Amino acid sequence: MEYLVSLLLVGTGALIVGSGLGYFARQSIARKDYEALETKVERRINYAKEKSASLLEEAKSKANQMLESAKKETEEKTEELFKREKFLLKRENTFDQKLSEHEKKEKLFSSKVRRLKEIKADLDRMQKEAEEKLIKISGLSKEKAKEELLGALEKEYEMDILERINKMEKEGEDRFLERSKEILASVIQKYSSSQAQNLTTTNVSLPDDEIKGRIIGKEGRNIKTLEKLTGVEVVVDDTPETVLISSFDPIRRQIAKIALEKLIFDGRIQPVRIEEMVKKAEEEVVEQIKKAGEQAVYETGIIDLDPKIVKLLGRLYFRTSYGQSVLMHSMEVSYLAEALASEIGANVSVCKKAGLLHDIGKALDHQVEGSHVDIGIRVLEKFGVEEDVIKAMKSHHEEYPYETIEAIIVQTADSISGGRPGARKDTLENYLKRLRELEDVVNSFKGVERSYAVQAGREIRVFVNPEDMDDLESKKTARAIANKIQQELKYPGEIKVTLIRESRVTEYAK
Repeated sequence: MEYLVSLLLVGTGALIVGSGLGYFARQSIARKDYEALETKVERRINYAKEKSASLLEEAKSKANQMLESAKKETEEKTEELFKREKFLLKRENTFDQKLSEHEKKEKLFSSKVRRLKEIKADLDRMQKEAEEKLIKISGLSKEKAKEELLGALEKEYEMDILERINKMEKEGEDRFLERSKEILASVIQKYSSSQAQNLTTTNVSLPDDEIKGRIIGKEGRNIKTLEKLTGVEVVVDDTPETVLISSFDPIRRQIAKIALEKLIFDGRIQPVRIEEMVKKAEEEVVEQIKKAGEQAVYETGIIDLDPKIVKLLGRLYFRTSYGQSVLMHSMEVSYLAEALASEIGANVSVCKKAGLLHDIGKALDHQVEGSHVDIGIRVLEKFGVEEDVIKAMKSHHEEYPYETIEAIIVQTADSISGGRPGARKDTLENYLKRLRELEDVVNSFKGVERSYAVQAGREIRVFVNPEDMDDLESKKTARAIANKIQQELKYPGEIKVTLIRESRVTEYAK
């Protein structure tokens, strides 16, 4: 036990001694660390002081530089402002000097104006006094003296004046005539077109001569049906592989031609099939008329026309005037009028459009009363065509007075187109006119559905409604037609009147 106590005491003493030694050792180490840290802090403080001193010195240097630069810039701007001020002062002095000179000149000018007014007043007064003295001396008034003086001069130089006037008129006429010839020659040279004469026959080519018999049909029923439906005369002669279609109406010839070509291609030629093909041909011709009008508008460059006017233009493709296609003639007049207008400075667009539309009434003159000019005016007014265009087209046959220079140009272009050699044939036009008159006379009878002049006008075929007249009435009507033709028309030889009263009954088996 004592042993344990001794050990405990020894351990406690050792612990106390070790704690004291550790405390003293730690104090010693801490003191050393403190001294080292203090040294490090002092070094850093010294470094910071040195760095701040360096930075401060650098900042002072830069500040001095900036101050020097600002001072220099301020001096330069001050100097520039001083120069500008000096320049403005100089300009101001110059302006004041010029203003002073201008005021002096203005005063001088005003004094001169006053002086001129005074001189003019003195001259007027002196002239008036001189005139009064002359009137008092001569006993004549101013007007009377002037009249006598001019009369004396006129008598003295009357022949010279007349010769001078005549010479000027002749030179002017020659000069204007020469200029007009140059313009017309230039215009005609700019436009040239080949134009084939539109005659009264059309040829249809056949694949072989054997088909001619099928075209004629049994007892001629096929060819009679085709002639009846189209109003043409089909001539089948010895000409190899060709059939001739004859009619004064181009539309009828075209319908018959298209129908016959379709029948030949189809191969089935019989009355019912002929009726179908004629209807298709009529529809095709209507489409051709539309395309012809659209093509004319496109080629002339006129794009603001109503579609109905374009369709009427297309109808002129199958209309002739003295053998000349009216549509081709209208396009030609449009080109010529445009060229003339550009040469003399008139309205080009008005002339071009009026030239194209000047004969538009001919598309309806077989259906509407009046001249083609009056019909054309009504058509253009109905579809809202410009008033300037109507004024330009309505005088081309001199039925109306010229209202504008464009009207004279259109009339001139129309004369050039129709008057050039080979453009028209009077004999052909008279022939076509006679055939139309023949059909018009026949169509005026009651009960007549349609009529066709064939055989060059030597025969008129009349189709009547079988419900409107019987056989006896048909004979009377045929006789009446023949009598009226004798009374109203002039023609060579004789005209055969063939009246056809056909009755057809159709039933369907269901």
